[in-house]
Amino acid sequence: MNARAQLSEDIFLLSALKASEKKAFDKLFRKYYPMLCAYCHRFVDLEDAEEIVQDVMLWLWENRETLIIETSLSQYLFKMIYRRALNRIARQDVKHRADTHFFEEMHEMLQNADFYQVEELTHRINKAIAALPPSYREAFVMHRFREMSYKEIATTLEVSPKTVDYRIQQALKQLRTDLKDYLPLLLLLY
Repeated sequence: MNARAQLSEDIFLLSALKASEKKAFDKLFRKYYPMLCAYCHRFVDLEDAEEIVQDVMLWLWENRETLIIETSLSQYLFKMIYRRALNRIARQDVKHRADTHFFEEMHEMLQNADFYQVEELTHRINKAIAALPPSYREAFVMHRFREMSYKEIATTLEVSPKTVDYRIQQALKQLRTDLKDYLPLLLLLY
């Protein structure tokens, strides 16, 4: 397909999309999803790339009636993907630096703690984790100790990634409450 035909098709799809035609959105999704995922995967891992592209496509559908695109549709989508990938990288970098900082502080704290204090803390954490509702505990353990992604956990448990996120957040909330006297150690878990 030449550039002129491509542009013409995109203008038609965009017009139909603004008119809330689901078939136009489906066609647009099928047309752009693979190439946007491949492009985004240049910056982030495939799972994050797919999530970013899905979020952009959902945003496109939700904002279809007020959408103003001054460039071509493909340029617009690629710029959105690029910006969101950079934002994801920046968030991951900040989280990694914070995790490293907390780990170093916890490591230093544990170096200064005697064996019995560490044993008592470990016992309290295990007890608090065991007290979690089974579905929360299962998702929490898979994520924190088996280092499984939300998507992997969702597949294993046959639930949505949003359900996994909810369960882990609820587990963390309960652990923060149960272990409030040991807040510095909670930072290591979070």
